[in-house]
Amino acid sequence: MRRFFLCFVALLALDARSAYGQSAPQPGASLTVIRAGTLIDGTSDAPRKNQLVFVRGGRIEKVTDGSATIPAEAKVIDLSNTTVLPGLIDSHTHIFLWGEDPKKGGYDANILNAGIALRAARATFAARRALEQGFTTLRDLETEGAGYGDIEIKQAIEEGTIPGPRIFGATRAISTTGGYNLEGYAPELEMPKGAQLVDGPVEARKAARQQLEHGADWIKVYMTHRSWVDKQGRLVSQPTLTVEELKAIVDETHGWGRKVACHAYNGIGLQRALDGGCDSIEHGLEISDAQIAQMSKQGTWYCPTLSPYYDDWGPADTPGGKRDRARATVHEVSFKKAMQAHLKIVYGTDMGGIPWTEPLAQEFGRMVALGMTPMDAIQSATSRAAEMLDMKGEIGVIAPGAYAEVIAVAGDPLKKVEELEHVKFVMQNGAVYKNEFEKQ
Repeated sequence: MRRFFLCFVALLALDARSAYGQSAPQPGASLTVIRAGTLIDGTSDAPRKNQLVFVRGGRIEKVTDGSATIPAEAKVIDLSNTTVLPGLIDSHTHIFLWGEDPKKGGYDANILNAGIALRAARATFAARRALEQGFTTLRDLETEGAGYGDIEIKQAIEEGTIPGPRIFGATRAISTTGGYNLEGYAPELEMPKGAQLVDGPVEARKAARQQLEHGADWIKVYMTHRSWVDKQGRLVSQPTLTVEELKAIVDETHGWGRKVACHAYNGIGLQRALDGGCDSIEHGLEISDAQIAQMSKQGTWYCPTLSPYYDDWGPADTPGGKRDRARATVHEVSFKKAMQAHLKIVYGTDMGGIPWTEPLAQEFGRMVALGMTPMDAIQSATSRAAEMLDMKGEIGVIAPGAYAEVIAVAGDPLKKVEELEHVKFVMQNGAVYKNEFEKQ
C-alpha cells in the first residue's frame, strides 16, 4: 500500500511539473493578439516589421504579417511602436545572494548575518525583479548556504504564490575540502559553507544523488576556488575536484537526464572540467587555444559572466588588486577567442554577486563592447540559452508552439543594446505581467 501511495505522489508531482514546463496548447482558451511594430524572434538574423503574434492560453499559436485578419473576439495589445522580443534568459544567477560588497561584509555577510527567512524574502524580491526586467527564465547556480531554497522558490512561483521567472535550480553546488567559503576563521570553529564539500568519487557521487533527489535541475561544481597572480604576473587558480571526482558527478547527473555546470577560472581546474565531461564552463576567465578547441569538439557551453569582474577592485598595488585586474584582462581575451571560434556562448550575469538592485541587462553592453553583435548577444539570452536548457523551440523564441513569454522595449536594441535595460512590457505564459505602454 505504501509503495502504491509513493507512486501516486510521484505521478502527481510529474503532472504538476509538466503543467508548468511542457503543457500543450489550449484550443478553447481565450485569444490575445500582439501588434508588434518590430519583431526580433530570437532565431532570425534580422528583425521583421509589422507582425501579429497570436497567443492562445499560455502558448503562441502563430505569427503572421500585420495584414492578417484578427478575430473579433481577440484581445489586442498594441505594441506597434515598440520592439518585441522573446522573454530573456539569464543563465547564471544566485537569487539567495545579496551582493558581495567588501564594505558590507562581503560574501560572508550573506550567510552569517541573515536568517533563512530573511534570505527567502530577499530571494522572492530577486525573482520578482528579474521578471519585471523581462527575464522570464533563470538558471540559478547555487543557493550559497541556503540549501534547496531555489527549488522551493521555484515551487512557489509555479503554484502562483509569488511572481517570478521559470527557474532551473542547482541547489547546493559541490566543491572539496579547502575549496569554498567560509574561510579565514579560527581553525577550531566549524564554520558553515556555501557549497556541499566532498572528497573522493564516492562522496562526489553521493552529493550529486542527494541534490538530484531534492529537485536539482542542474548540478553546479566548483573546479577552481581562490586565485592570485604569481611572480611572473600570470593568473593562477587553485584546482578543486579531481577528474575522477568530477566524472562520478557527471556520470550520475547524466544518468538522471540532467547537466553539470562547472565554475572554472583557468589552468588545471578548467582542464579537469573539460576532461571530466562538464556541460558548461562558467566564467572561463582564461581559456587556452587548446581548451577552446576541446570545448568546440565536445560541444561545451560557455557562460562568461563578464560584468562581475569589473566591480570592487582592490587597490592596484595590492595582491588583491593585481588579481582583480588580471582577471578582467585575460577574460576579455578569452571572450574574444570564444567568439572567433564560434563557441556556444550563453548570457549570464552572476547576479547576486552583483546587487539585485542593478540591471540584469547590463551584461549586453559588456558583450557588445567586446565585439559581439547586438543580435548575437540577444540570441545568447534567448534561443541559444533555451537550447542549453533543453527547451529549444519552447522558450527564448517567438514562434508557433512556444510559451507566450514576450517582452517589449521602446527603442531599437540592435542600434543601442542598452535599450534592454528598460523593458516596458512583460508577458509570462500568456498573462500580461507588466505594460508601461498603456500608461503613455
